[in-house]
Amino acid sequence: MSRKSKLLSPDAPLLHANHKRPVTRRDFLAQGLAAGLGVAMGPTIFSLFANPRTAQAALSSDLETLKGSCGIASQGAGKVPFICIDLAGGANISGSNVLVGQQGGQLDFLSTAGYNKLGLPGDMIPPIANPDTGTRDFINTELGIAFHSDSAFLRGIIEKTSPATRTKINGAVIPARSDNDTGNNPHNPMYAINKAGADGELLTLIGSRSSDSGGNSMAPASMIDAAVRPTKIDRPSDVTGLVDTGKLVGLLSQDDAVTVLESIQRISSKKLDKVVTADAVLKDLINCGYVKAADLVDRYGDPSTLNPEIDTNIIGPIFSQTELDGDGEFRKTASIMKMVVNGFAGAGTITMGGFDYHTGNRAAGEIRDLRAGRCMGACLEYAARTGVPLMLYVFSDGSVASNGMIDDSVEGRGKGVWTGDNSSTAASFFLVYNPSGRPNLLGANADEQARHQQIGYFRSDASVETASSPAANNVNLLVETVALNYMALHGEQGNFASVFNSKSLGNSALLDGLTAFEPIVSGTI
Repeated sequence: MSRKSKLLSPDAPLLHANHKRPVTRRDFLAQGLAAGLGVAMGPTIFSLFANPRTAQAALSSDLETLKGSCGIASQGAGKVPFICIDLAGGANISGSNVLVGQQGGQLDFLSTAGYNKLGLPGDMIPPIANPDTGTRDFINTELGIAFHSDSAFLRGIIEKTSPATRTKINGAVIPARSDNDTGNNPHNPMYAINKAGADGELLTLIGSRSSDSGGNSMAPASMIDAAVRPTKIDRPSDVTGLVDTGKLVGLLSQDDAVTVLESIQRISSKKLDKVVTADAVLKDLINCGYVKAADLVDRYGDPSTLNPEIDTNIIGPIFSQTELDGDGEFRKTASIMKMVVNGFAGAGTITMGGFDYHTGNRAAGEIRDLRAGRCMGACLEYAARTGVPLMLYVFSDGSVASNGMIDDSVEGRGKGVWTGDNSSTAASFFLVYNPSGRPNLLGANADEQARHQQIGYFRSDASVETASSPAANNVNLLVETVALNYMALHGEQGNFASVFNSKSLGNSALLDGLTAFEPIVSGTI
């Protein structure tokens, strides 16, 4: 008699007989016994797109001039906002979600046995053509990059994005091995993205955990900069708590509060001119203190500037209030995308736990992947509604494989059961949203473009070909490959070797082969 497995909720812990008892915070996160949190870091770009902050009161011209001399940045670094999603535990990315193929690209198909290892039974594999339509119904290219048409990631993304948004997205996949169930993989790219130029108006890095990377996986040790160690954020109150504009805002309107503070600055400046004549440094410190206070109220005196819970581009069109109240992953995602997309931070990591889902069924993984897809879609749609570009990178520590047994439950969807960890089936991918239109792949023809959309490749048996790219068997170089592609969005890939003081990815010709897209902006946006 077969025993029917119990369906787990997306927040239920995953307990495996062949795993040691969880003892570290990383173990608890991977198995869903502790919630993943979120991080953000991103460039400020308010005045450079069609939707500037309407709530911003105008500082007078003389104080605007003083801001520069007082070290107050009106904008951040002006780079493309960057968010990465860290799926802790070893999630499936290749095959059942993003298609991965052989040397010719995503649609250079694997063997039937290879797809079976990736959780796809023979009647759901991408090469099969529908005899009634002559089309391959298990391939979806609505986002530019090819997904399996029943991908849970894809279903979640489509649920949270508009058709118009999806026409302006493209992506690339990077087949790359990484160890299973460990935070020792130096996967996290935030320091590298910061090194490539990303910075924020309020924060450089924020993270879901109190770790050097701010997330589950480590950052490459050579890239860690203690001066920009992530600040922990995982909910809207963490965002709104970043700035205190004092009690003056509330007693007065935002505009009146700015005017009062400007008047205080002018009066103090005149008195300083008469009293403090010997110490110019002291004079500047006092004067700039008043300038900074006025600027703080000017920029953040309106609560809607920072609070995702009262952002009308989030509540309603992307998340309902019920969703935000009932799901911590959605609250975290809303907080991080608010910070990054609006330029308060330069790049960010959303860490989600519970992706060690080889539980003897398929349903647990499908449910978790669907929610992760909704979070991906939310970030992309918010970028579209704000009118700014976004690079969204998704990775996990290891991967899973199937032995071919099928889960025919409603949530299992007739797909292969995940039966164990398998680092050889791992991959990462990134999506790029461009307000001006779908990003263009490099390459003079379709065959070349297909090879730029898949950086490296799988063998026919669904194992990473470790010689296919520098990133394929080296997680440190995977981070560098992601940073290279981030720089390429700005047309700055030629500076890669000097910025990272490294030729580990090869010469300029080899770098071109590791780059997916033509620039979507020119330098600073």
